[in-house]
Amino acid sequence: MEAIKEIFQREAGRVVAALMVHLRDLELAEDCLQDAFIAALRRWPSEGVPRSPAAWLITVARNRALDRLRRERRFDHTEAGRWALENTPTPEDDMNPDDIPDERLKLIFTCCHPALAKESQVALTLQALGGLSTPEIAAAFLTPLATMQQRLVRAKRKIRDAGIPYQVPPAHAIAERLDAVLAVLYLIFNAGYVASAGESLVRHDLCAEAIRLGRVLCGLLDHDPMLRGGASAEALGLLALMLLHDSRRSARTSPAGDLIPLEEQNRSLWDSAQIAEGVGLLDRALALQQPGIYQIQAAIAALHAQAASPTQTDWPQIALLYDALYQRTPSPVVALNRAVAVAMADGAERGLLLLNELDGLDGYYLYHAARADLLRRMAIMGAAREAYSRAYALCPNPAERAYLLRRMAECE
Repeated sequence: MEAIKEIFQREAGRVVAALMVHLRDLELAEDCLQDAFIAALRRWPSEGVPRSPAAWLITVARNRALDRLRRERRFDHTEAGRWALENTPTPEDDMNPDDIPDERLKLIFTCCHPALAKESQVALTLQALGGLSTPEIAAAFLTPLATMQQRLVRAKRKIRDAGIPYQVPPAHAIAERLDAVLAVLYLIFNAGYVASAGESLVRHDLCAEAIRLGRVLCGLLDHDPMLRGGASAEALGLLALMLLHDSRRSARTSPAGDLIPLEEQNRSLWDSAQIAEGVGLLDRALALQQPGIYQIQAAIAALHAQAASPTQTDWPQIALLYDALYQRTPSPVVALNRAVAVAMADGAERGLLLLNELDGLDGYYLYHAARADLLRRMAIMGAAREAYSRAYALCPNPAERAYLLRRMAECE
């Protein structure tokens, strides 16, 4: 059962994308995929998993779609017959996985069409390409299930009713749409990197899905001559960033699930192969000479990943990179991270002065946690404990809350 679920989650995006080529109805495609999954649960345990699970699922789902379209009379008999003739499935034993065109790039760009709200873009991408259920998506983003259901239904019907084209946009429009695609993948990864729901610090499934989609995007962009060059530099940078962050996953928590801060992590547990891949991707991106925010963040992550110990981290260079990032995206959170880097490079007092100058972060728990940490380093324990307490009250993640409690106790 678990093996079938894993196959389904891995292949769901590919199957839905293949169905969308003909159906142009995301809601119908996903419904028929669910029917195919139920059929797999009934047949595969006794018959065995087919050589090409994706091809099997596409065949069954396509047949379900044709049946439903005929029943609902959404096109006449002649059209239905022509569609069935053009898409007559190959016998399952003769299917070649390489014969299935990969349409996921089209599906990513469809889900991220500018006519859809950003929150709908994220949710649609997670469901259509990641195979995540609506309850999982609602929990990941702390949204009531009914609200998420309505949001997804409205977005899918807007794609259908507005005739949003199922295609990679023309080359002249790629930059605008690609920004939205990358932002969605970044949000998906961040939602897993520090999970906002559940007991654990990390949602590995969300991180893995964002990385997988990033690989798909980079691979497909690289094979399209119209999309190479600057358009793919930031895609490479984002994939590098996610890989470099994810390389530390085994060291971020103890066996009991307790958070371990960066400076206390066992660096021998970091994934050296993943770090090497991330650095290589970053080098490829920088060689294109089209700098962007994801490449800058990946460069920061690379400096952390390549430091043999906390004391060997190049904090002055990291602070300079945050300066460059702030020039491109002057957000309070970037300013917060820059202040922390300055504190590590030039001393806690300097960093605390920068933190105290920031506005708009009083409701952000990491701001108070950063202030608390600097105050603790300066041995101002009463103020540190108060700041840890404020961070604890605002923090949504149980693992991080437990860490903040431990820090508060150290300030007694």
